[in-house]
Amino acid sequence: MSSSQPHDDLQLQKRRQSAMAVLAHSDVDAIAQKLTPLALPAYENLREAENGLVMMRGRVGGDGAPFNLGEATVSRAAVRLPSGEVGFGYVLGRDRRKAELIALCDALLQSGAHGAAVERDIIAPLRTQMLDARRDRAAETAATRVDFYTMVRGEG
Repeated sequence: MSSSQPHDDLQLQKRRQSAMAVLAHSDVDAIAQKLTPLALPAYENLREAENGLVMMRGRVGGDGAPFNLGEATVSRAAVRLPSGEVGFGYVLGRDRRKAELIALCDALLQSGAHGAAVERDIIAPLRTQMLDARRDRAAETAATRVDFYTMVRGEG
């Protein structure tokens, strides 16, 4: 085992986490559109995309006793590339196609043959769109901001 292996694994894990955050916040049609021009390998569904429920837990104040907040609908999928990389996709809501596309992107991102192209052609443009949309919403919100202040009157 080389000394750079743990560093490489950590770097890949951070890259995957960042990509999953972008993909989860992206529209399924945008993801599919970005995947279309790539020469995608055939892949095997390890877990057919399916819908289910997860229990959401909460804590009062961040450090209080945990409690069951409620259930949320999720979709999940798992795929394997012919080269062996396994990708997982989880998304809030009932969108099995999006979960499958996220799993495919996750697997491709780990692939030496496709990782750079996925980062460049899919993740980076979707990240830019996501950040632009956030900036636009923040500007819209800031335009309606009202600053309140208290005037101190002298009572004499």
